[in-house]
Amino acid sequence: MPRGFGPLAVPSIVVSPVRRCSRTACGRTAVATLTYVYADSTAVLGPLATYAEPHCYDLCAEHSERLTAPRGWDVVRLAPDPSAGKPSSDDLEALANAVREAARPPQPPQPAPEPPDRDGRPETGRRGHLRVLRSPES
Repeated sequence: MPRGFGPLAVPSIVVSPVRRCSRTACGRTAVATLTYVYADSTAVLGPLATYAEPHCYDLCAEHSERLTAPRGWDVVRLAPDPSAGKPSSDDLEALANAVREAARPPQPPQPAPEPPDRDGRPETGRRGHLRVLRSPES
């Protein structure tokens, strides 16, 4: 038995954060995602999907260029949008505003203004059921 592997030890597998081509024996980095639409007999090849999905295949540049579909099937190739990966000025402005808002100290809540009494004069204080009113001269 190799050293470090007891009867209960499980060897660890290093998983790369870079997605690889789904083709057997190809270890190149994936650049496109292939999806099949069986109802339409169509293979759709587009930019690399945000998340790896079990029903999609990630392909490297070489395999995505050489892709062919079965007889009677159509291949739809979606070109990647070059500006899609770059943040826009709106995104940057929204991020800056969010940072400013988060850094601003919290403001204490302002007390609600007292409603005026029946004569239209504002109250100056209240204690239980008693009210203190301003004099008409002030």
